[in-house]
Amino acid sequence: MHDTLRDGLNALTTGRIKVASECCQRVLGAKPDLPEGHFLVGLIALEMRQTRTAISAFGSVTKLEPKHGAAWAQLAKLFFRSGHLIRADEALARAVTNEKGDPIVHDLLGMVYSMLGDQREAATWFDKAATAMPGNPKFLVNHAQNEMYLGHLESAENGLRKALDIQPDGAQAHWVLAGLRKATNFEHVETLRPLAADSKTPLRAQAFLNYALGKELEDLQAWDEAFDAFARGAAARRKDIDVDEQAEIDMFDTLRNSYDADWLAGKTGFDSSAPIFIVGQPRTGTTLIERIITSHSQVHSAGELRQFGSSIRRLTRYKGRSRYSAELVTQAKDLDGIQLGRAYMESSQKMQGSTPRFVDKLPPNYIYLPLILMALPNAKIIHVRRNAMDACFASFKQLFADAYLHSYDQAEMARHHARYYHLMQHYRDQFDGRFFEISYEDTARDVEPNARAMIDFLELPWEEACLEFHKQTTAVTTASTVQVREPAHTRSIGRWRRYEKQLEPMRNALEEHGVVIGES
Repeated sequence: MHDTLRDGLNALTTGRIKVASECCQRVLGAKPDLPEGHFLVGLIALEMRQTRTAISAFGSVTKLEPKHGAAWAQLAKLFFRSGHLIRADEALARAVTNEKGDPIVHDLLGMVYSMLGDQREAATWFDKAATAMPGNPKFLVNHAQNEMYLGHLESAENGLRKALDIQPDGAQAHWVLAGLRKATNFEHVETLRPLAADSKTPLRAQAFLNYALGKELEDLQAWDEAFDAFARGAAARRKDIDVDEQAEIDMFDTLRNSYDADWLAGKTGFDSSAPIFIVGQPRTGTTLIERIITSHSQVHSAGELRQFGSSIRRLTRYKGRSRYSAELVTQAKDLDGIQLGRAYMESSQKMQGSTPRFVDKLPPNYIYLPLILMALPNAKIIHVRRNAMDACFASFKQLFADAYLHSYDQAEMARHHARYYHLMQHYRDQFDGRFFEISYEDTARDVEPNARAMIDFLELPWEEACLEFHKQTTAVTTASTVQVREPAHTRSIGRWRRYEKQLEPMRNALEEHGVVIGES
């Protein structure tokens, strides 16, 4: 039995999913109540991205062995990613209570705390895992990435170098290292080139390596070669994911047809002026805007919270697999505003900090803008705008975790942006004056007047600290983690023009779908 389990784990580690599954079947066929057999099922389901199966399998483990810390940690991670925050908190507490010094569990706990936005607590667990197993490159990379979020760049680099000494072709380590600083020479590029060109490398690793290569080549102003690397990385990532564009089209159509001023009229929401929502597309300056606002003494950064969408899904008893859908936004029309606002405030309480106001900076919350207006009429919403080509290209050249799946193909990226562009125009028409719009370009060029206008909209007294946002020591977990630790700059404005010829498919698709390129 134990030999079969070991064979299954080895098969999983080497990517032989079918063999691992067969081992599971033999083990559980002989002993259906063996916790480790169900645990292996969960690991296989994770590898196959079958979230529901994984949750069921790890849940079976905790029923059979209630003190199985690793299973609780896996459940905490899965519940958080699925938006089930209360269940995630409960599973996390059980994992912490029942962890028995296993560095694998410590690393998992670090990942969960990082997802929750508590980077300092995450650091404790990542450090434990890396200290216990200093020869494990995965633990070293996770710890280094956490150090980067905290602004400890030298420590992060040391950890990444150690990981690469152990595993020279470690794709994620190379990617994080490339993002740590601006490249000043071709040393790392020469290491990356042959690794990124190896067609035998798994797709996910190809994406990491090519995005790392592209980033450093762009730093070094090798524009054409940089674009080729970004394009290869995007193509590799696109092959590894499924995108249901029609489902997104249906959802955006439903939003425009369902949510207007008449729908909002007369509705009552939860009475709280604490939340400040920053919304828009990714890579459009939302982190810059957040750092300006949260430099104010009365405002806390709660991070990119998923609680508003999770509250909608919970109250509608939504059973769909997609986080966003036409079905969900249709069901949400009939929600009670007070109930939704209260659910959001209660579920996000731990992240709100001790100041009177807090920022929720999850860019896709623009989708729920009318529902936010209904549920939290005294909350403030700030929409960050950026030139369409710069915004689309910035996403195209960024490797995201599990979000923004439309960003790995130029035309898909452009069509998504067009849907967003027209939806926001609809919201302007219907909810005029109910949210504040700020231009990334204007703010980067001249911070003070734009920051003052924004702080005035938030009904806060002006503080000079809002101009010193780059001096903040709080963690940053977005792709802008390094950039926001320096003063505002204009280097990224118009960057897409370096690649004007290569980006013709993107520009053509934007113009075809009615997006004015000169506008944000």
